[in-house]
Amino acid sequence: MNPRKPYPSDLSDARWALIAPTLQAWRQARLDRRPTGQPAQVDLREVFNAILYVNRTGISWKYLPHDFPSHNTVYFYYAAWRDQGVFAQLNYSLTGLARIKEGRTPEPTACILDTQSIKTSTSVPLTSQGTDAGKKIVGRKRGIVTDTLGLLLAVTVTAANLSDNTIGIRLLDQAKNTWKTISKTWVDAGFKNAVIEHGATLGIDVEVVPRNSETRGFHVVKRRWVVERSLGWIMMHRRLARDYETLPASSEAMIHIAAIDNLAKRITDEATPTWRGTY
Repeated sequence: MNPRKPYPSDLSDARWALIAPTLQAWRQARLDRRPTGQPAQVDLREVFNAILYVNRTGISWKYLPHDFPSHNTVYFYYAAWRDQGVFAQLNYSLTGLARIKEGRTPEPTACILDTQSIKTSTSVPLTSQGTDAGKKIVGRKRGIVTDTLGLLLAVTVTAANLSDNTIGIRLLDQAKNTWKTISKTWVDAGFKNAVIEHGATLGIDVEVVPRNSETRGFHVVKRRWVVERSLGWIMMHRRLARDYETLPASSEAMIHIAAIDNLAKRITDEATPTWRGTY
């Protein structure tokens, strides 16, 4: 293969070194199940670069530049990694490394929950959409859990009409299943008694942090600002500026991919490219 001109979203050698072992182990396990044992010819690094390109730019799969592997090939790997939990596995293993780099233990003990309602594209099935009556948004709702550094610990995507309580219970279950050490979480007033009571059954102290009713407009809310900043981080990936995915599982995968991209740069001390000064 002739070397191509790199795109800003491409993995550096240092970031690829963080991701490669997981993808290569996945490929080897797949080869071991093949009767022929013949290795695939696709370059996994180029496949992951193509996925990052879609995630960062927001294009449709069919619009992938021709110097990447074909969009059918890239989507095949994307769907396999989505369905087999590879993106989530990468996200959580890199989270542990990023925490160690910051002088923390790899396993968090505290976290923050929040939700974000997002508009959907016309291609999203009506059966997986809903209306957030409070925010007047027709679409889906993202629920995320972060640690106190803002690193993603759990994610779920649902129809926007689902209550924060229902989503909060799902998030607590998911976070506790992945991170056994979690014992404390902060939430906003949208998460009511059901979440607090469910947290108690899991050994998690759920504390509601309300807004300051005396302050009008935007203001920083103790603890909760961290997760709100994380939602801002993922929105820099244009595929996440609106929900374009047919399946909620794909929406969750795209959030994991954005987190992987940010985490790898954080661990290797590489700056996040922006549109400023690129033209």
